[in-house]
Amino acid sequence: MAWVPCRHPSLLGVAAKVRTFNRRLEPFGSTVFSEITQRAVTAGAINLGQGFPNFDGPDFVKEAAIDAIRQGMGQYAPTNGLPALGMAIADRYRPILNEIDPARHVTVTSGCTEALAAAFLGVLQPEDAVILIEPTYDAYPADLALAGARPQFLTLRPPDFRLDSAQLESLVTAATRAIVVNTPHNPSGRVFTADELMVIADLCRRHDLIAITDEVYEHMVYEGEHLSLAALDGMWDRTITLSSLGKTFSLTGWKVGWAVAADDLTRAVRSAHQFLTFATATPLQYAASIALGAPSSYFQELRDSYLSKRNLLAAGLAELGFQVFLPEGTYFLMADHSRFGDRDDVAFVHRLIDEVGVAAIPPSAFYHEPGEARSLVRFAFCKDEATLVEALDRLSNLRPVDR
Repeated sequence: MAWVPCRHPSLLGVAAKVRTFNRRLEPFGSTVFSEITQRAVTAGAINLGQGFPNFDGPDFVKEAAIDAIRQGMGQYAPTNGLPALGMAIADRYRPILNEIDPARHVTVTSGCTEALAAAFLGVLQPEDAVILIEPTYDAYPADLALAGARPQFLTLRPPDFRLDSAQLESLVTAATRAIVVNTPHNPSGRVFTADELMVIADLCRRHDLIAITDEVYEHMVYEGEHLSLAALDGMWDRTITLSSLGKTFSLTGWKVGWAVAADDLTRAVRSAHQFLTFATATPLQYAASIALGAPSSYFQELRDSYLSKRNLLAAGLAELGFQVFLPEGTYFLMADHSRFGDRDDVAFVHRLIDEVGVAAIPPSAFYHEPGEARSLVRFAFCKDEATLVEALDRLSNLRPVDR
C-alpha cells in the first residue's frame, strides 16, 4: 500500500496507513545504552555499561538547587541561560580562550547531548559531510541524520587509538563542512595530544572547516593534558566547544550543558537551541553556577578518585585474562575479550549479563563497520570501589579458552 498523508480515520471511514518512523532515524533504533541497562536490570547484573555513577553528586551543589527551588526559581530561564551560569562558564574558559562575553558567546543547553544536536542543526546544511572520529559516541551519527548531513569516518584502532593524519587529510572533500573532536575520547579513553590537535587545527584552517568539540570528560585526565582546540591559533572563530555538568559533578540526570563559541557560531547554535528545549531547568542552572565555582581541590580529588578506580579495574581485568587498553582519560576502559572464545562483542556482552551477572557495552555500536569491534568490550568504572570489586569477583568465573 502506498503511503498517504495522515487523516483522521473517523473522517475517512477507512484506516489510514501512517508512517511511524522518520526515515533518517529508522536505522538507529534504540540506543545501546538503554538496551544494555534494561538487560542489566532484568538480569540483576552489575551495570558497568552505561556511564552513570552509582553515587550522588556533592552536597553543596544539591543544596544550591534546593535553595533555588525554595526561593521560587520555578519559571523559564532566559533561553541562552541564567546570567549567573553564563558568567560562571565564561570565567571557566577565560584563562584558555579569547575574552568571552557570556551574553554573546555562551549558550546553556539541556546537557551536552542537546548542545550537540543544536550545533549540528544550527551549522549544517543537507548533504554536508562531517568527519567523525570512531569509535564514536552514538548520538553523533543520529544527529547528523537529523540535520540531513552525512558522516565521514576516521577510525582509531587499538592498542593505542592514535590519530592518523594522512588518513584524516584523505577524508576531506568539497562537501566536508565540519569535524567532531571528542577529547578525552569516549570510548577509547584517549586524550589527544597537542600534536594531534594541531593536525586537526591545521586541517580546519586550510579547508575552512568548523570544529565541534565534545569535552565533557575534561576533568578526568590521568596521562597527558586536556587541551581545548579552540585555544589554538585561528581556531576560536571556527570552534564550538561543548561540555556539561553531569560527568564532572556526578549529576548526569540533571542535564545541564553548554556551548561556547564566537558570535556567528553562537547565533547558529541558538537558532536551533531555542526550538529544541528553549531553556534548561532554572534551579539546576543556578546550582550549576555554584558548582563551577568549586575550589581546585574538588577537581583534583575527582581525578584522584577515578584514577584509583581505573587502576583497580584495569589490574583486575588483566589478571583475569583481558588485554586492557589503559585509558588516559574518561571513566571508560576498553579491553580485548578474544581469549574467552565468543564470536563477537555482542555475544560476549550478552553472556556476561546472562551468565556472569555483569553488564558492559559492545563497542560495535560505536563503529560504522561493526567488525572493527569484534574483539572489544567497554567497561565503565564510575562506580564505588565495592561495586568494582564485586564485578571483578563475578568476572572471575570467566575462563580463557587457552588456559
